[in-house]
Amino acid sequence: MRTIDLRGAAAPDAAALVPRATGARDNALRVAGELVADVRDRGEAALREQAERFDGVTGHALRVPHRDIDAAVAGLDPGVRSALERAIENVRRASAGQVPPPVVTDLAPGARVTQRWQPVRRVGVYVPGGKAIYPSSVVMNVVPAQVARVSAVALSSPAQRGDGKVHPTILAAAGLLGVDEVYAIGGAGAIAALAYGVHDIGLEPVDVVTGPGNNFVAAAKRHVAGVVGTDSEAGATEILVIADDWADPALIAADLVSQAEHDEQAGAVLVTDSSRLADAVLEAVRALVPRTRHAERIHTALAGSQSAIVLVDDLSAAVAFSNAYAPEHLEVQTRDPEGLLPDLTNAGAIFLGPDSPVSLGDYLAGSNHVLPTAGQARYAAGLGAQTFLRAQQIIAYDRAALAGVADAIVTLAQAEALPAHGEAVTARFVPLGGDDTPLVDGATAEPAR
Repeated sequence: MRTIDLRGAAAPDAAALVPRATGARDNALRVAGELVADVRDRGEAALREQAERFDGVTGHALRVPHRDIDAAVAGLDPGVRSALERAIENVRRASAGQVPPPVVTDLAPGARVTQRWQPVRRVGVYVPGGKAIYPSSVVMNVVPAQVARVSAVALSSPAQRGDGKVHPTILAAAGLLGVDEVYAIGGAGAIAALAYGVHDIGLEPVDVVTGPGNNFVAAAKRHVAGVVGTDSEAGATEILVIADDWADPALIAADLVSQAEHDEQAGAVLVTDSSRLADAVLEAVRALVPRTRHAERIHTALAGSQSAIVLVDDLSAAVAFSNAYAPEHLEVQTRDPEGLLPDLTNAGAIFLGPDSPVSLGDYLAGSNHVLPTAGQARYAAGLGAQTFLRAQQIIAYDRAALAGVADAIVTLAQAEALPAHGEAVTARFVPLGGDDTPLVDGATAEPAR
């Protein structure tokens, strides 16, 4: 890992100093557009061609038979099942806190506006394959949708090379959650299939598509945005750790390595005001990486420009750097992590103290691990029940309440050169007998019906 010394420097451009790995995504945007359009136009035929091209499978069932899901649940390792069931329970409980209650506002007697949150009808969930298997992503996507009371969930995950089936652990997680509509479709084509539907295999279009994936999946979401709702584009994972000389360098090294394990494009950043800690973490990383299963992948990620140890003057500067960088995962390992929390504004999820590692959030914390990457935490939230809900306003005024605002409506309508807007209100107060002079003050006349 390289070291960037910002002590004594002016406020840095964090994104420029520690850039995300974006080159591959630029190409992915073009390719994904072609793949999405092909599935939109040709449906099943395009999906099968893409499966052969990218997954090396042909002739497989695109919709997974129910018996395969049942068999996967029956064959699931008991320890994995227990862990998944515990994760499901924790995420379900935490997601329940993300559903806003209806709020009624009485603006005047007879003038009421109600805010309610309505779930979308149908959701498409993407669960990636590739370098790892992600049953946890099944939990993180499906459970909040269920908590939001979505009517139907369709799940898609790549067909495995060889047998053309979805990985059994993915199927088992779906089965534990009662999801029986599963498709063996991967990559950008899967996002297109969920968004546009594929009549030949009985796949009905969804209203919202969520789930992490590679660069092509993230780019495909951009191409279908507007056709369906999407969560934030989940790109390469990233971790930023704010630490002072109180922190344990071995724990920080372990946390940096844990996220670099995901992908060669993963970003791992330490921001500290302690040069002693920086040196100790670097030494610990160098000792740890060769002993890990995915040492080559981790080494590439940590050696990339997207990873660094950043030295700053003090913790205030560390907070400012973090807010500018807007990390997906932010760990705070300082003497007083709670003291920094009010000033930490831009992060997908914040992990406070040495006993709250990102790995906890990846699996069992109850929080959601589908989070905004690449600086999107400046304006986007992580996946949750709210992702599947729409705020809906219900307006109910009686005659007297409408009369109370009628003059103001007419005034504003005229100011905007839209007189018919005002006339739609005054029409309700035309007196019986044909007199065209509207009665507003007092509103004693019967409404024109």
